[in-house]
Amino acid sequence: MLTSPSLPSLPDYPCYLNGTYTPLCDAKISVMDRGFIFGDGVYEVVPVYAGRLFRFAQHMARLDRSLAELRIANPLSQEEWRTIATTLVAAHAEHTSASGLNPINLNHLVYLQITRGVALRDHAMPQDITPTVFAMATKMNLPSTTQRSQGVACVTADDFRWEKAHIKSTSLLGAVFARQIGVDAGATETVMFRNGFLSEAASSNVWLVQNGTLVGPPKDNLVLEGIRFGLMEEICRAQGIPFELRRITREEVLHADELLLSSATKEVLAITRLDGQPVGTGLPGPVYTQLYAGYTAATQAA
Repeated sequence: MLTSPSLPSLPDYPCYLNGTYTPLCDAKISVMDRGFIFGDGVYEVVPVYAGRLFRFAQHMARLDRSLAELRIANPLSQEEWRTIATTLVAAHAEHTSASGLNPINLNHLVYLQITRGVALRDHAMPQDITPTVFAMATKMNLPSTTQRSQGVACVTADDFRWEKAHIKSTSLLGAVFARQIGVDAGATETVMFRNGFLSEAASSNVWLVQNGTLVGPPKDNLVLEGIRFGLMEEICRAQGIPFELRRITREEVLHADELLLSSATKEVLAITRLDGQPVGTGLPGPVYTQLYAGYTAATQAA
């Protein structure tokens, strides 16, 4: 006789599902949803500082690009998404306050997901079905003081994922495998290479500092263009740091003056050990210090 497995308890703060705000623990979708069956959907993660959505227009532009690649029309306007996001953040803060924590001290992440919708299983893209729309707000956990001052360790691996990495797809099994390589090695991230050239990390973009220049991979189908791509260029311009996007060889990465990660939750973070070897001096470098200061200023001005 089959028995139901015990399920982890989910929080009861509100999420958004298909036009309705409902407790996260009660939210349900059909087992025939193509996001569940095929991973046929896209997502965005928007950081929120002191109640202010950070780089929201840029996140919405990337959401539109991903949806266009999947031939899914965006079911909501940018202002409708903004209303959902701010409502969820306020509800999460209120729930946190009721639990005895001070919501003023919390930063948030708003997770948005759109799948093609519910249909009988068929690999072909069905027409005229309604997308499934889901969103939730959670606490954002930023790097620790120690990680800021000491940097983090990473490992390298071949990039074995598909060649449409520019789509922020919910089909993340490749990224899950890549991230687990780092977890198994006790590392913060897994820096990946495709045909000998830097692509990105499992859930972060990767940057190289060479002779004072910040260098990143080109924006193409092999790399997800992180929202920080544009932000890093803006900070470099303000700080007088040369900025360049081009192919980066594995050898350049292994002998970099500095290596950096960027993502919504890592912001900008120094890699100080790679595959067990020190990067540069083995401590966060001067370009990281400038970039992090610029990043912090940008979040406070959001």
